[in-house]
Amino acid sequence: MGGGAVEQRKGGTQNNAAADLVKARAALLEGAGTRNPRLDPQALRAALVDLFDLWLTSKGNELGITPDSGLALVAVGGLGRREMLPYSDLDLVLLHDGVDQSVVAEVADQLWYPLWDAHIKLDHSVRTVPQALRVAADDTIAALGMLEARHIVGDEDLSNLLIGGVRREWRTGIRSRFDDLIAQANTRWQRSGEIAHRAEPDLKNGRGGLRDIQLLDALAIAQLTDAVPGLGPEVPGGGLKQAHRRLLDVRTELHRVAGRARDQLRAQDADEIGAALRIGDRFDLARTLTDSARTVSYSTDVGLRTAANALPRRGLARLRRLPVRRPLDEDVVEHAGEVVLARDARPQRDPGLILRVAAASAQTGLPMSATTLNRLSEDAPELREPWPKDALDDLLVLLGAGRGAIDAVEALDRTGLWGRLFPEWGAVRDLPPRDALHTWTVDRHLMETVAYATGLSTRVARPDLLILGALLHDIGKGRTGDHSVVGAELATHIGRRLGLWPSDVRTLSAIVRHHLLLPDTATRRDLDDPATVGHVVDALGGDVGLLELLHALAEADSMATGPGVWGDWKASLIGELVRRCRLVMAGEPLPQPEPIDPDLVAKAEAGGVHVTLSAGEGKHTHVVTVIAPDEPGLLADAAGVLALHSLRVLSASLGGVGESAINTFVVTPKFGDPPDAGLLRQELIRAISGALDLQAALAKRETETVGRYARAQPRLIWQSAPAPGQVILELRAEDRVGLLSRLAGAFAAAGANVRWAKVVTMGTAVVDAFCLELGDADSPVLRERIEKAVLDVVPRPAPPPQPTDIGSDA
Repeated sequence: MGGGAVEQRKGGTQNNAAADLVKARAALLEGAGTRNPRLDPQALRAALVDLFDLWLTSKGNELGITPDSGLALVAVGGLGRREMLPYSDLDLVLLHDGVDQSVVAEVADQLWYPLWDAHIKLDHSVRTVPQALRVAADDTIAALGMLEARHIVGDEDLSNLLIGGVRREWRTGIRSRFDDLIAQANTRWQRSGEIAHRAEPDLKNGRGGLRDIQLLDALAIAQLTDAVPGLGPEVPGGGLKQAHRRLLDVRTELHRVAGRARDQLRAQDADEIGAALRIGDRFDLARTLTDSARTVSYSTDVGLRTAANALPRRGLARLRRLPVRRPLDEDVVEHAGEVVLARDARPQRDPGLILRVAAASAQTGLPMSATTLNRLSEDAPELREPWPKDALDDLLVLLGAGRGAIDAVEALDRTGLWGRLFPEWGAVRDLPPRDALHTWTVDRHLMETVAYATGLSTRVARPDLLILGALLHDIGKGRTGDHSVVGAELATHIGRRLGLWPSDVRTLSAIVRHHLLLPDTATRRDLDDPATVGHVVDALGGDVGLLELLHALAEADSMATGPGVWGDWKASLIGELVRRCRLVMAGEPLPQPEPIDPDLVAKAEAGGVHVTLSAGEGKHTHVVTVIAPDEPGLLADAAGVLALHSLRVLSASLGGVGESAINTFVVTPKFGDPPDAGLLRQELIRAISGALDLQAALAKRETETVGRYARAQPRLIWQSAPAPGQVILELRAEDRVGLLSRLAGAFAAAGANVRWAKVVTMGTAVVDAFCLELGDADSPVLRERIEKAVLDVVPRPAPPPQPTDIGSDA
């Protein structure tokens, strides 16, 4: 038999049965006419599996590979998964047990040579079951392939020994393989990039591609996770199964169009493939692929995280205590490295819980548990309109977390929760850019802009409107008409839904309407022409605050577009335009103190220390009023006591009558209910007397929280005040535990007396205005001393990494 096989090989391709296999495959691919219709990709893959199964079964029986022969033919790869693509490699393993080696070699020759002669790509091996198991044990890539093994013909018990043995060894040895599995995936992703953001993506090896789905299957076989992680009932695009099918369909058509095996989708083939799949043009195809790849990427992240937590423990690790549940926010805790719901959380009654969970995730950098997201998707009710103030504040905290917000919003979006909060997002989700300058899809570009805008938040007086404007500036894309005009109308509806003040709604709409005004004017019109500046000033209605917001947004938008879009030239042009507009608008308005309530004046005149606590406008907000003798350090003491009792200051108004100070704080508890007003009064008296070391207590509290550097540089702005001997200092910075207390202490230490203050916290940012009484308001030395004292207590970005000095012995 062996000699005959050799003679057949030497004699060429006479009577090559595999030629019929190739002809049959060609007929399936061509598919013309009513008798042989063109098959859709799924039907084509199924037909190819049947065709190859039939040929291999017939050939195997012809060669004596029968149930009692001690031989078995097993398929791995695409044929093993029943995902045979038109020009996929054929991966086969010929198993043998107790059969003469010469017979095995002869059978193998007569099985492989016809396939080679027909130019079918073949990856083959001939092994005993123990040999195959040793290969799987030593080689993770080989093991992954054998996990997909499927019996074709011959001794099925022999095939089952291999399939069962490989899977059993995989489950028992997964702990030792897991790190290697992760390393291989990371290497593959670095080499092939992300499918969702590549112009010519690798559908097989790229992040979010078919290899990642096989990775999930392998983790499921190891019983560490589900092969199809649940994404919730409202997941866009149909979830992981639909994403898997779409990727397979595109790759199938790619093979058919190219006429050979190909994994990378070329731009010149996209229109033809989109039309064949009835998706549309290349932009529609790109959007479909992006949606599918992002769904796969998110599912892979969930699967790997779940698998890591489910790895069996050995040795001393078994004796460790279960992970501690650490509170992060109301009904939100950290557990096993994930953000989860507290045990007694009731999402059915708490529509704002979605945003609190996401905000905690964005701030800490911890991912949200898939189970938590599924539960929120199924149980959390819709937020009523307009949103409660707490929900808006949590949204600002989420978006103000910078790059941490990108992953959090992506997780919400992949599970359908973000679309519930912002139905308008559907038009921009996965929408591909129309020009080469843009790196990201429109929805990802919006989040990138938010991240950059967070770093510029101290440049504006309303960082909340800057961040919301960044989120919505391109929301009008994907619809008919000028996206700025359409987006401005959508922003009006969204602003009202969020519960913004009417004036803020108008500003937000104007930001979206005019977000291209500055860059377009600066780069396309003559700045020396007075009509140019007049055009901008008229368009903005002379609003300096709006001009300031658009200036920061122009930079964030450009930086989020792609490399090289923002540079010194563009920055200088826009900066000069803004400077000239400011001159025409005649400067910025000064902050003014708010009037004092007459009832508070009466209490102040009575003397003593008083602390009252009343309900605020929001569900979780409260108003704390402190009346006490007006002495140096009172503001620091009052603000420190509030911070020490986990009361986050959202705003503060300072004033006084006679010998008494009146300080009013709007606060929100980080957890649960606020402390009793009597307790706050007792603590304040202790702090005033020196019995309570506030700074030490605040320092200890801060070490217990998740530490982070600021994302934006703090900014100090000096302005003149109406009264002689006074000056106004505006601080724009990021918040920290007890910041107001630390600032008040810094002013006192620098010799400045705070006459009044207006303190506003917007998400993670603060915009504070202090009227300071100085001995010499114009003294540069005194101002420098105050600036240094302030900068010593506000959060600042991490210093850049220092270059490493590598010696010759390194």
